[in-house]
Amino acid sequence: QVQLVESGGGSVQAGGSLRLSCVVSGYTYNRNCMAWFRQAPGKEREGVASIGDYGGTHYADSLKDRFTISKDNAANTLSLQMDNLKPEDTAMYYCAARVRAPGTSCSVNDQYRYWGQGTQVTVSS
Repeated sequence: QVQLVESGGGSVQAGGSLRLSCVVSGYTYNRNCMAWFRQAPGKEREGVASIGDYGGTHYADSLKDRFTISKDNAANTLSLQMDNLKPEDTAMYYCAARVRAPGTSCSVNDQYRYWGQGTQVTVSS
């Protein structure tokens, strides 16, 4: 059974930083895409960043200058470093995973199969 468990959310003032983590268990596919999404109240879910088993990354254009996605394969952990946070970054953040087909790449625009429960990030002005 695949499980994704996020942590690291919290409340921070504008301009601050947070680092989110997602521990993955039960996922045995060598070809994979991992990603972070977020959803603010009353808004649609949006992709933040993705990273593939091959190491390639993809970011939402509006976030790539402030957010950095990374992973630690040995620890089965996906991370999201968020710097210079803004009130509009306030949202529930989710990590997600999917199997990557041979010869394809990963994107935040893909459909992901496995999801965590989310961690809340609140940025005050």
